[in-house]
Amino acid sequence: MDRAPRPLLPIAGEAPPERADAARNRRRILDAAARIVAEKGTDALTMNAVAHASGIGVGTVYRRFGDVAQLLSALLDVRERRFQGEFLAGPPPLGPGAPAAERLRTFLHALVDRTTEQHEILLAAEVADPCAHYTSPPQRARQTHVAMLIAELRPGVDAGALAEFVLAPVSPSMLHHLITDRGMSVAAIKSTIDESLRLYGFV
Repeated sequence: MDRAPRPLLPIAGEAPPERADAARNRRRILDAAARIVAEKGTDALTMNAVAHASGIGVGTVYRRFGDVAQLLSALLDVRERRFQGEFLAGPPPLGPGAPAAERLRTFLHALVDRTTEQHEILLAAEVADPCAHYTSPPQRARQTHVAMLIAELRPGVDAGALAEFVLAPVSPSMLHHLITDRGMSVAAIKSTIDESLRLYGFV
């Protein structure tokens, strides 16, 4: 049975517990921010808009998150923790218990889905600091996970470097290019990923 690697993101339980009302306000703010982004895009995300949509005073929104960049980061963090829990400890084939090749393919497909579903937020974060994408805790967790699977499939290779190459096509900016500029569907992207895995000899 696979052993799940230690998550690279901070464990939620390590932070001081929030008061119940503070936790409710946080959820309402993040839910409102997610709705705005989904319906109108990241350009429409302002602290005033979030305050209005959540029914929480704009002063409270600023105290909790500081600015729009921090709000976007918090929104991504919530979703990333959920995704990380699924591929580190969830049911197979995404989680432990399936063959490494099947887990790798399933993980990349899930990452495509996740990235395209929230491409507005992820692309905005990447454009703000392109290099930070590769060293961010979420990306490092994904790279470590993919490297672990590659090492199981191809012992002796530089699994860390290969993981970077395998993950490069599913970055937010690349997926945006493939969908917007090349007109590829999500299904076509996944099919191309499968072909690349065959070329690498992983499946």
